[in-house]
Formats: sequence, C-alpha cells, structure tokens
Amino acid sequence: MIKAKRAPYRRHGKPWHRPAMQNLDDYDIVSTFGAEYRGIVGYYRLAHDVWRLNDLRWHAVTSMLKTLAAKHQSTVSKMATKYQAKTETRSGLRTCFEARIHRNGKPDLVARFGGIPLIRDKDAVLHDRVPKPAPHPRKELIHRLLTRRCELCGDPGKVLVHQVRKLASLGQPGSGQPPWAALMATKRRKTLVICAACHDVVHAHPVTTAA
Repeated sequence: MIKAKRAPYRRHGKPWHRPAMQNLDDYDIVSTFGAEYRGIVGYYRLAHDVWRLNDLRWHAVTSMLKTLAAKHQSTVSKMATKYQAKTETRSGLRTCFEARIHRNGKPDLVARFGGIPLIRDKDAVLHDRVPKPAPHPRKELIHRLLTRRCELCGDPGKVLVHQVRKLASLGQPGSGQPPWAALMATKRRKTLVICAACHDVVHAHPVTTAA
C-alpha cells in the first residue's frame, strides 16, 4: 500500500517535484500536499503499524519542498527553513510545514503539512467520503493581468502584455541582454505584463543576439 501511495511523489526512482503545481500559490501547494497526506494518515491510524507511514511522509514532504524550490528557483533546504514550524498535538510538539496568508484584522489562513503523530489511535472514527475533484486553478496569466502591476518597474495601473515566440528569442545571458529579456529568461516566461512606458522601453531595446 505504501509503495502505491508514494508513487505520485516519485520520478526516476526518487522524490520529484510536481511541475503542474508550480504556478499555484505557496499556500495552495502546501495545502494540497497536506490534505493528501492527512487523508491517508487519518484512514490508517487504526492500524498497529501506522508508523510505517514515515516513509510516505518523507516522500511527500520532499516532493512538496522540491515543488516549492522549483517555483522559487531556490533549494530544498531554504524552503524547509522558510516553512518549518511546530504544532501542538496530544503527543506533544511535532514538526510540520506551514504557509500563511496574512489578513488585516483577521486570523491568518494557515496551510499545514504534517505534524501528525504516527501513533495508533484505537478510538479513531473513520469517515469514508467520496472526494470532490480539485477546482481548476485560474490561469497564471489572468491572475497577473488582474494584479494590474508592471512586472518590470512595479508601478500599478493599466498594463500590456509583451510576448516572445520562444525562450530562445531572449538571447544569451550577459551584458548584451536587455534587463526585460533577462527577467523573462530568469522566470522562464514567454510573456511579460508591463506598463505602457516599459513597453516602449522594451521595443527601444530589443534583443540583438538571439540564441
């Protein structure tokens, strides 16, 4: 069972990131991984050997941290340091990972992965429910347009979309690559949401040496 449950988190024989989730917010990434793991642990917590799910936990949390690292072009250790937290349980403090959304005048929204003691619970009550399909996330470009903020200079207001045919059109990194092209290459995006002034700058400083 554990081998089958950890399969979605593995690729090439080891834990792997999920490219399809890289456009989601950090909160949604942690929430999705946390819900999957919590559901499996909750179902099997009546088992004598529930501790065996430690292997599943390691695969799931590594996949989650690799997904966050791929999104932010960072490292797994930096993501672990950023999101690691402690949560109180009936068995004492447990390490978990949390992503928070701060709200003015309201409690933070908290997405949590882990922090569940893998100890048999003889009084556990199982609720078998048919899972609902996950909602399809809004396209990233639409979200960026609705933000109405220039991704080059940061000014709010009316924005335009600059698009290139392929990433290779952005040229090679170096002094000859314009800042707007370097930004798109770093983010690995073929689109850039910018204000009218920056749009004029982009066309005034084209890429001279395409890859």
